[in-house]
Amino acid sequence: MMKDLHIRIHGRVQGVFYRQWTITEASAKGLSGWVRNCTDGTVEAWFSGEEQSVDEMFMMCRKGSPASFVASIDILPPEKSGLPEVQEGVFRKEKTC
Repeated sequence: MMKDLHIRIHGRVQGVFYRQWTITEASAKGLSGWVRNCTDGTVEAWFSGEEQSVDEMFMMCRKGSPASFVASIDILPPEKSGLPEVQEGVFRKEKTC
């Protein structure tokens, strides 16, 4: 079954290669979507793919890159309006929100 997940990660997640780590891990799982920094110091991500892979990625995001510290993760509504487009088969970095 396919699943979409939109999250915002709080903690020390900028300047610690969190986005690049996310791109590497999500791509390895065959997920589509994007990741971006936000001006409030959080990181926002959208994952799309097989339910098990999306769930595994969510669990991995709770730990993050080796230099990061994840304080909490918000699960956001899966509303795509106003958000970057998800391109099937591509996981990429987006501009800061």
